[in-house]
Amino acid sequence: MKIKQFKYSSDNFGYIIHGDKSALGIDCGAVDNILSYLKSSDLDLTLLTNTHNHPDHTAGNSQILNKTSACFLSFEDLMSNNVINLDNGTVKAFHTPGHTEDSVIFHAGNTLVTGDTLFNGTIGNCFSGNLKAFYKSISFILTFPPGTIIYAGHDYVDYSVKFAKIIDADNRYFDSYLKKYNPAHVFSTLEDELKINPYLRFNDEKMTEILKAKGLLVNTEYQRWESIMSLG
Repeated sequence: MKIKQFKYSSDNFGYIIHGDKSALGIDCGAVDNILSYLKSSDLDLTLLTNTHNHPDHTAGNSQILNKTSACFLSFEDLMSNNVINLDNGTVKAFHTPGHTEDSVIFHAGNTLVTGDTLFNGTIGNCFSGNLKAFYKSISFILTFPPGTIIYAGHDYVDYSVKFAKIIDADNRYFDSYLKKYNPAHVFSTLEDELKINPYLRFNDEKMTEILKAKGLLVNTEYQRWESIMSLG
């Protein structure tokens, strides 16, 4: 299967995941570009869904549904059956509450579409207020192989790295991370994130020392998560 990224608004991303003929649309705010891609690639958009229900991610739903034969998969649909079949394979949806209660990520091949749960370089705000659920969601993402490609819901790379440098100024991986950054096609690997993303480094020895120096709790994994979350 293939995945195509579409930028819209100032920093939002939508995605088309497809086989040879059938396609799944996720957060399809880039309506015109997506419709053009479907036509030029001779693809049938059979299904449309969202990573969560915030308006900047659902903005294209009505137009896409009106202009294609796609069926909409709601959060409830995804939770009742998390396997999405396309002609060349399957996409799996996983509930990852934290940013919102209805946040979902999508796994296809070696790729995760993470919406606003995990960004390249940071994570989403915990608008749900459920910090423990967010911790469990991030911990689940960390069970995927290191080479897993992360496609996020926004391009916050510049800001994220600047903030991470405030926490860990002498991290030697920032330069190589930024060299891979291409605003025209934004992605990273889980291995990349574990090197520079402070919110994923709650088991990193150096991060533990940074937290200790700030007088924050570090005795358990969850305490370290809470301490990192308190930094920003």
